[in-house]
Amino acid sequence: MKVSVDRSLCYGSAECAHRVPAVFAFEDGYGVVRPGAAEAAEDPSVREAVREAAERCPSQAVLLAGEEPFSG
Repeated sequence: MKVSVDRSLCYGSAECAHRVPAVFAFEDGYGVVRPGAAEAAEDPSVREAVREAAERCPSQAVLLAGEEPFSG
């Protein structure tokens, strides 16, 4: 799974960073993917938390490549 944050959509709720601090950080008012987080996202429990963070992102700025789209 490739994880990214679209800064043009992100409005800085920090929801992702609060939910999965191993993968996301909050920098300069935006959510970002931590360097090296791709390895962490391969862990099944972290992967599920990342999916949940994407689903619950209020601006829908967390993007997951290689995943089935979710409906929310």
